Amino acid sequence: QVQLVESGGGLVQPGGSLRLSCVASGFTFDEYAMWYRQAPGKERELVASISSSGDTITYADSVKGRFTISRDYSRHTVYLQMNSLKPEDTAVYYCKAWDNLNGYWGQGTQVTVSS
Repeated sequence: QVQLVESGGGLVQPGGSLRLSCVASGFTFDEYAMWYRQAPGKERELVASISSSGDTITYADSVKGRFTISRDYSRHTVYLQMNSLKPEDTAVYYCKAWDNLNGYWGQGTQVTVSS
């Protein structure tokens, strides 16, 4: 059974940090992985991506210098470290992972940045 499970979301004050995790099972997690987010009333947007080798990493301009994407093959996991969080980062965050043929979505985890 193919499954992606995100965790690590929650409520945090502006300037705080969260670390999101996405654990894959049921497929070979050996290609591109991405983090997306979707805020109420807005379209889903790509936040960060990482290649199989880790050599190619991209970030949305709005999160550069604050967020870091990484992966751990031994744990079949991709991470998103989020620092200096702002209220505009509030959204549901989704992991998308690829094997050599297909892409798969996680269920999403809520991140709320508020005083």
